[in-house]
Amino acid sequence: MCLIWTSTLRCLLALYLMSGLVACGSFANCFNSGFASVACGGGYRDSDVSSLPPPTTTSAEGRWTGSTRTGRTVAGLVLEDGSYWLFYTARDNPHVLAGLIQGTGTSHSGSFGSPNTRDFHLEDAGIRAGRMSGTYVPKQSFHATIVYFNGETERVTSTYDGAAESPPNLTLVAGTYAGLHADHHTVTVTFDVAGTLSGHTSDGCPMTGTLSPRAKGNAFLISMTFGGGACRQRTETLTGVALYDAATNRLYSAALNRARTTSFLFLGTKQ
Repeated sequence: MCLIWTSTLRCLLALYLMSGLVACGSFANCFNSGFASVACGGGYRDSDVSSLPPPTTTSAEGRWTGSTRTGRTVAGLVLEDGSYWLFYTARDNPHVLAGLIQGTGTSHSGSFGSPNTRDFHLEDAGIRAGRMSGTYVPKQSFHATIVYFNGETERVTSTYDGAAESPPNLTLVAGTYAGLHADHHTVTVTFDVAGTLSGHTSDGCPMTGTLSPRAKGNAFLISMTFGGGACRQRTETLTGVALYDAATNRLYSAALNRARTTSFLFLGTKQ
């Protein structure tokens, strides 16, 4: 029984609503007729609704570390737009970069699929096309199978890298990195605290560019311009991503042209 006038008013309104329900014939018809739901207590005001947290979006987004079934170490990145960059090393040698698996996919209810996978394989200087399917548990695991159009397959098993939760830090990354390229030439790249890039290969290819922090994912955007001459990329400007592994002082970077027909891949250790 409603004991004070505010409660009485609410109860009267509730009785009025019940009368309206009888007149409308159903609850849905009452909404269509313009009735508002009023009862003794409960519900959200407009200000309450605006303060509610947004729904959580689940996807394969994040940084991932793992391996392939053929004994290669994988350092991977899946961005919020669905693009993925999976660096893999030589067999049983995590210090030498052997290639990159790249494309754009879609996350849905624990499944991940991509129709446009490309594998930039440094060991044979080739590009293999295929498609990817996989499964993920947000911030826990990401497993993928790549089926190449030539019939070959590869599998990647990885777990979430908590470093994705940290903001990218140019000051931490700044320094000089050296790495061995697949053609056995040494690549040396230097970054300053402003993100300015300069470098060269031991066979005489100069490069310049920039490194800038991304808003999410503890990763960087990279742009590299090659100086012609001995450069396989001639004078083209390539763009891509880079990620820094603070535990090993290693920087992984990949830059592609728009058509994904030319690439520059680099794994260097800070000197």
